[in-house]
Amino acid sequence: MAVSSSLFISSLQGSMVAPKTLKCYRENMCSPSNVSCRQSGYTKSMYLTHSRLLPSGKLLKWEQTDRFSSKDRIQCCAVQVENAPLFSVGKKFQLDDVIEALQFDRDILGAIFEVASEMEKIEKNSPGSQILKGYLMATLFYEPSTRTRLSFESAMKRLGGEVLTTENAREFSSAAKGETLEDTIRTIEGYSDIIVMRHFESGAAKRAAVKAGIPIINAGDGPGQHPTQALLDVYTIERELGKLDGIKVGLVGDLANGRTVRSLAYLLAKYQDVKIYFVSPDVVKMKGDIKDYLTSKGVAWEESADLMEVASKCDVVYQTRIQKERFGERIDQYEQARGKYIVDQNVLDVMQKHAVVMHPLPRLDEITVDVDRDPRAAYFRQAKNGLYIRMALLKLLLVGW
Repeated sequence: MAVSSSLFISSLQGSMVAPKTLKCYRENMCSPSNVSCRQSGYTKSMYLTHSRLLPSGKLLKWEQTDRFSSKDRIQCCAVQVENAPLFSVGKKFQLDDVIEALQFDRDILGAIFEVASEMEKIEKNSPGSQILKGYLMATLFYEPSTRTRLSFESAMKRLGGEVLTTENAREFSSAAKGETLEDTIRTIEGYSDIIVMRHFESGAAKRAAVKAGIPIINAGDGPGQHPTQALLDVYTIERELGKLDGIKVGLVGDLANGRTVRSLAYLLAKYQDVKIYFVSPDVVKMKGDIKDYLTSKGVAWEESADLMEVASKCDVVYQTRIQKERFGERIDQYEQARGKYIVDQNVLDVMQKHAVVMHPLPRLDEITVDVDRDPRAAYFRQAKNGLYIRMALLKLLLVGW
């Protein structure tokens, strides 16, 4: 196995976020036994992987040294970077948490999709799977959910695990008494092995992951991100079209507040020759950070006010609802935006035969019911694919590849 000659010394003085599997203790100069520990002359080392620290296809070997920071009294670590297989059966999953779409690269996406395909076979052919027997999942939802919460709970039970659930945690948990998110997470991790959380504040999942010693899955954080939805969206596109490179995707509707379209844009940027069209009312246009990111990655994008023209060009028309709950007291702006872009038979008539209509659901009136009869209406197949993706993520986070 080829070993890189490069080494680096980590002072761990705040410039790097240490993974959950790598903890640092200032006074006893001994890191946990699952990393490296020098006691009574004995040194133990092992390989670690973590997406926040490692490039794709690498493992780190941490070795303790006798060098200490005189200021902070922290033992330094020399690191050897070695090539190693990413997805060997039984290996630890590369991520400790699923927080945002930016965590994934193309190789990991492909591997997750392969696991999801295996999960579909289990769901259809192997009822009573015990892959996650003995594991408990807590679902903590501060905002309403049907598909995401129930698909996660179904995923856990179909793999033999158990579920602890709270619905409307904003009102019916200790949050109503003023408990902080951080305290809630530290409490619930004592009762479960993994937490699936939806929150009304952007960035809440990151805050939870910092405090938790168990995996956190972001099931949507306000207008921020919804990474598991993006995963099932890309998985659906690949299954429906047979490819992900060279596709044209129209994102339609509430692009300013839609966490699903934001996360999907990040993932689509992993693929070659993709073009994205943004079609939305003026008050809910896609924000500049996504446009800047796509430009930085060389992804072509274009804003358009003409849904019919875009639909005629695209392989995927991804419709979203205008989110009334994000407008607050600006009801006049909501009414102005709602109903401007509707996918109906007229849109289907200009779409290509192989193209598909997708929607993260729930829908209001932005896709007419008669569209459901068209085989190009993929949104209920899309929702079912969410089960397989979430089964895959739970399996990977709890027991590895």
